[in-house]
Amino acid sequence: MAELSEQLILEHLSKIQDKKRGKDIVTLGMVQGLILKEGNVAFALAIDPAEAGEMEVLRKEAEQAVFGMNGVKSVNVILTAQKESGAAPAAPKGPAQPQQKPEVPGVASIIAVASGKGGVGKSTSAVNIALGLAAQGLNVGILDADIYGPSLPRMLGLSGKPQTKDGKKLIPMEKWGLKVMSMGFLVEEDTPMIWRGPMVMSALQQMIFDVEWGQLDVLVVDMPPGTGDAQLTMAQRVPLTGAVIISTPQDIALLDARKGLNMFRKVEVPVFGIIENMSYFLCPSCGERSDIFGHGGAEETAKELNADFLGAVPLHMEIRETSDAGTPVTAIKADGEHAKIYKALAEKIQGKVEEQLSNSGPAFVIE
Repeated sequence: MAELSEQLILEHLSKIQDKKRGKDIVTLGMVQGLILKEGNVAFALAIDPAEAGEMEVLRKEAEQAVFGMNGVKSVNVILTAQKESGAAPAAPKGPAQPQQKPEVPGVASIIAVASGKGGVGKSTSAVNIALGLAAQGLNVGILDADIYGPSLPRMLGLSGKPQTKDGKKLIPMEKWGLKVMSMGFLVEEDTPMIWRGPMVMSALQQMIFDVEWGQLDVLVVDMPPGTGDAQLTMAQRVPLTGAVIISTPQDIALLDARKGLNMFRKVEVPVFGIIENMSYFLCPSCGERSDIFGHGGAEETAKELNADFLGAVPLHMEIRETSDAGTPVTAIKADGEHAKIYKALAEKIQGKVEEQLSNSGPAFVIE
């Protein structure tokens, strides 16, 4: 019996016909970003967006075909409108149809914590905001969507690999009262992720939809920095309730924060507001305040862009040290000054979530 390989999977998929075009999906170039890792398979089918409804049948057929192969533990197949050369030719387009976002079972709301650039403390903010939400008595999960630089395992002091009961759904890790999923659990910390766009999109969707989250009030998503493929995938294909933008006060960071905010607005994801991280520095010895990166830039930018300013977080060694140690400050010093700041931010964000859900009516679960 032949050992499971990418080539063997492609040969198996070549038996599946796109009846409209009369050729198999491999010949048509529809299969993209094929990943095989320890029996777990993921790939995308490139389609015309106007055919998304009818192509769902083809997607399920491909998924079931691969899942039936010897040695396959799990399969994740997504539909993508991004085509490489040789992809299936586009059919004549009819009236544009809005892309439907599938709900994440058991998850009431999803918050994206994003930044226009790296190095602004986005992941630290995401972790402590999630803990601040949990402190309100909410069931909270956190997803590390930064495929290229996952940091949540270290920040939360987690190691090991997630388990699976049925070979299809992963069980999230748990720490500090949070349910956690990260690509960092699946690869070694120093392993570079050299993936193309479709591979990233497939991995992200698998970490959202193929995880047994249980019943969550809020899922916090630590987004990758910037506005590339991964960010657009999350914004366009995941039912985000809203987004929070993290920035430092200096002009260069705020320029990128504007891009991030405008990206969410273009794909019709509500922006809950901007947080100014590393807003000021208080000397631990003398108590003197220094505005190392400037101060107030995020608040001014929020006003200019007609967005809410949610608050400021200082630059402090305690926040950095606890994050590096895997013992977040909001978890281990729940009554401390920094924890109070994050809890106040979390209360504001939860208020925005409740307002958004209320305004959207009972059908909001999807969009």
